[in-house]
Amino acid sequence: MTTLKAQQRKQLRQIGHALQPVVMIGGQGLTENVIEETLRALNDHELIKVKIAGEDREERKQIIEELLQQTQATNVQSIGKIVLIYKKAAQQNQKLSNIVRFAHLQS
Repeated sequence: MTTLKAQQRKQLRQIGHALQPVVMIGGQGLTENVIEETLRALNDHELIKVKIAGEDREERKQIIEELLQQTQATNVQSIGKIVLIYKKAAQQNQKLSNIVRFAHLQS
């Protein structure tokens, strides 16, 4: 996990505002398939939103922490059931990366 500076976090939140969740964590919680899909999405898009079902706030917090640990991603922002996570791709895909696609939103 990388530590983001305040300005970087702000820029990522601006981009994240335009995104829809691409990974949904349901009642079965954090499964191997969910982790694999999250890693694939992070590799393609670098910045993604994840929606976590469930009403228990502490359980969602634990799922977020485990997801971040398993994927080596960084939590940019967490509001309610939605978490915005970032992981720099080894090789950035110019057509899929949300960082590239939404660069015009950065101030």
